[in-house]
Amino acid sequence: QVQLVESGGGLVQVGGSLRLSCAASGRTFRSYNMGWFRQAPGKEREFVAAISWSDGSTAYGDFVKGRFTISRDNAKNQVYLQMNTLKPEDTAVYYCASDRRPLRDYLTPQDTQYDDWGLGTQVTVSS
Repeated sequence: QVQLVESGGGLVQVGGSLRLSCAASGRTFRSYNMGWFRQAPGKEREFVAAISWSDGSTAYGDFVKGRFTISRDNAKNQVYLQMNTLKPEDTAVYYCASDRRPLRDYLTPQDTQYDDWGLGTQVTVSS
C-alpha cells in the first residue's frame, strides 16, 4: 500500500497555471505507474494523465489538448501535474493515484486499475 498526499491546488484566473504535487510513501514508488484524476461536482471521476514507472512515457485525457504535463521524480517519491491555460471547466478536485499492479507495461485511464488514492486538492478556475 502507498500513502499519497496532494498539494498545490488553489484559486486561479482563466488562462493561469498551477502545479500540483503528489508525495508518495510506503511501497516502492518507482515500480508503479502513477495517475491524476479529477472530479467536478455532480460529475464522474475523470482521467487526467498517467506516467509510466519505466521510461516516463505519458498519456492524457482528450480534454487536456497539450495544456497539462505530468512528470515524476523517483528520487523524491513525487509526481507532478503542471497545468497551463486553465479554463473554468477545469475546476474540480484533483486526485493522485497509484496503479494497483507493479511494473505494468502500459498506461491505463481506468480508475478501477488504481488502488491507492490521495484525499485530493481543490482547483478552482475563475472567469
